[in-house]
Amino acid sequence: MREEDLRRLEEEIDKLRMKILDSDEFKVYSEILDRTTLMALYRLSKKGFIKALGGVISSGKEANVLHALKNGEEVAVKVYMTYTSDFRNMYEYIQGDPRFLKVKKDRRSVVMAWARKEFRNLKIAEESGVRAPEALAVDSNVLVMEFIGENENPAPRLKDVEDELEKEEMEEICSTVLEYIRRLYRNGELVHGDVSEYNILVHGDEIVLIDFGQAVLNRHPRALEFLKRDIENVSRYFRKFGIEVDAESIFREVVS
Repeated sequence: MREEDLRRLEEEIDKLRMKILDSDEFKVYSEILDRTTLMALYRLSKKGFIKALGGVISSGKEANVLHALKNGEEVAVKVYMTYTSDFRNMYEYIQGDPRFLKVKKDRRSVVMAWARKEFRNLKIAEESGVRAPEALAVDSNVLVMEFIGENENPAPRLKDVEDELEKEEMEEICSTVLEYIRRLYRNGELVHGDVSEYNILVHGDEIVLIDFGQAVLNRHPRALEFLKRDIENVSRYFRKFGIEVDAESIFREVVS
């Protein structure tokens, strides 16, 4: 792509921004808007999946999530970092997945596969009866999905509201999360692989499981290891609130 074409593309993306960003948000935007991301955002906007880009919902080493609008509807735009992602760790979850056997072991290929993988895993979660963000579109390293929250305010993570919840509410959340793990494995033949209080959103009466990039099919060589770890993580976390979970018993019941 010629420099003048790239500048024109950047101008088009600038038109999508909803508001003046603060210094932290500007820093995130400046880091993520490489050529690959610019082109993906441009194509998604032309297809109607993004009408306006807003503030930063969350930022991390592997991905940043932006608030956006799609025909007046709030959506989340997840941008996977093509230059800073720990692609070797990502490849551990892609290697052995029959859906991605031909993925090359270089950073760009792995990150692109990771975006497609999360899109497909979110679809499986929805079909399995698990409340997760609805996947809307994916292009290169950009995933557009349902925004969990309202009026630009994202729903809080369980970790952020744990002190505000009664024990009965925590017991219900624990039961819901374990049921999600069961449904994923039994209905979707999928293992999340990173269930924790940081990947569970509390949105009103809804419990929403997020971050499905690392989720693997149950045919993955390490699927049972990841499943057991998920259940043990749930058990360890809720034990702090006086809720006992027999991780070994639940693991046997899920895989039986």
